[in-house]
Amino acid sequence: MADNNTIARPYARAIFEIADSAGALADWSGSLAVAGQLLGDRGLVEYLGDPHLSDERRFEFLTGLFDKAGSPLLAGGDKKGSNFLKLLVENGRVGVLPEISTHFEALKAEVENSVDAVVTSAVALSKEQLEEIADSLKKRLGRDVRITTEIDETLIGGAVIRAGDVVIDGSLRARLDGLANALTK
Repeated sequence: MADNNTIARPYARAIFEIADSAGALADWSGSLAVAGQLLGDRGLVEYLGDPHLSDERRFEFLTGLFDKAGSPLLAGGDKKGSNFLKLLVENGRVGVLPEISTHFEALKAEVENSVDAVVTSAVALSKEQLEEIADSLKKRLGRDVRITTEIDETLIGGAVIRAGDVVIDGSLRARLDGLANALTK
């Protein structure tokens, strides 16, 4: 059985091409993000997998849910969005919406020549530090960088930066682990 990423990739590419040709990347990005978050709930996926639930009922339930959650393109506000959701329901692929959203964002970032970076540090970083990290990453990757931050006190000090496939571990914990490994050899 194929994993969700393998299943999601062609759907993401198809909807990306539709959104890009319509100049609606941002709208689709928002709608897919909301849908992806909702379908990340295991209970909802189990409910939708109930064999007694018809495809029509699944579709109606999802359009109502997406409408209330602020995902207008998938809530029937757009014919292409409605058709896309019907296709996912009919093929039993609604559960891969989180992965479709992730792949869509990667395609969007590639077209926009940008990358999302997550900076994990032991303490909150100042605005100046984040700007310096963003500038350095932009020079290194040749792309615009959007930074989000996370706090992980177990790092002790320093930071771990993840931008696409690039991981830079400048944490004190990693340095101490390296020193411990060197001493035990």
